Amino acid sequence: MSSIYEVNKSIEEINERIKKKKAVVVNAREMSELVRGKGRIKAAQEIDVVTTGTFSPMCSSGMIFNFGQKPPMIKAHRLWLDNVPCYAGLAAVDAYLGVTEPTESDPLNKVYPGKFAYGGGHVIENLVKGQSVHLKAVGYGTDCYPRKLLEKDVTLDELKSAVLFNPRNGYQNYNCAVNLTNKIKYTYMGPLRANLGNLNFATSGSLSPLFNDPYFLTTGLGTKIFLGGGTGYVIGAGTQHNSDPPRNERGVPKMPAGTLMVKGDLKGMNPRYLRGVSFAGYGCSLSVGLGIPIPVLNEQIAWYTGVDDSEIHMPVIDYGYDYGAGKAKILNYVTFEQLMSGSVEIHDKRVAAVPLTSYSMSLEIADILKDWILSGDFLLTAAQEKIESN
Repeated sequence: MSSIYEVNKSIEEINERIKKKKAVVVNAREMSELVRGKGRIKAAQEIDVVTTGTFSPMCSSGMIFNFGQKPPMIKAHRLWLDNVPCYAGLAAVDAYLGVTEPTESDPLNKVYPGKFAYGGGHVIENLVKGQSVHLKAVGYGTDCYPRKLLEKDVTLDELKSAVLFNPRNGYQNYNCAVNLTNKIKYTYMGPLRANLGNLNFATSGSLSPLFNDPYFLTTGLGTKIFLGGGTGYVIGAGTQHNSDPPRNERGVPKMPAGTLMVKGDLKGMNPRYLRGVSFAGYGCSLSVGLGIPIPVLNEQIAWYTGVDDSEIHMPVIDYGYDYGAGKAKILNYVTFEQLMSGSVEIHDKRVAAVPLTSYSMSLEIADILKDWILSGDFLLTAAQEKIESN
């Protein structure tokens, strides 16, 4: 059967080139320049893989872990790591630690603006650094699990297993946050000064994974990725996944859209790419390093991976008056190119643009993934199930 494309490759063919160290790999920023300069067909002929990267707070993240049994055995009913509550309703010694959960002794930031919380994200970072954290488990006691209290310091190596499991990462576009009121607002997008004092945004633009694969043509269940400095996998669509947003001709959505659910072994990760963060007056989270390789199978994929910062339009939303009530309206659209200039014009006012995503770290992640592939150490995996997208 003939194809509609002039260029046709398979993941198997690309993997053979990777094994022989003959694959041609570029990061997404380089691909954007190549497509603009040579066109999609020539780019598809020359390039085998495009690497992407982002390093940004990803609140829907956490750790599933097993802390092991020693006699007398315990069925944990309540559990804390460094006084941060974990969810223990899984099994006797299995639990989940969410990155936005603060310590019980640390008041909520919104009660004490300016105080920075310690929470689940910081616990995960410290574990990956090799530091010990304090574990406290309370059981109610049964015939098979008689122990009622366990307290000890543990390291990551001492945990039976520890998996970074993130229900929603890698948002495909997101809001730019401003505040139109005359009072500072403390939000998950960071503090927003009164009267359009700043605009906060979170994306790595043309480096961002899902801007380069907007219709999930190669990204799906089983896709092997860079996660937290180690390797991980896409499990499927993340929570709040929006499969049918309005888009431009590059497939770039005009609102928050696709998301990914991902997992990886924490014991193979690097604390440089997992950082506990706190937002004054709001709470805590975790900045996560995420990078996805995109095989250039044809000129259609080359076209999407050639997306430019000027083609990424992001909605500006007021978080001051109506966001909490679910009635926020789009004030304007700005391009990522404009945001990277350092300021944008909103309501006839020049407003400072403040990134929550580290662009330099995002580029570093894309380049590390590029080096892994070029060295033959990282092979691509075909998606076993497609993520819905229209």
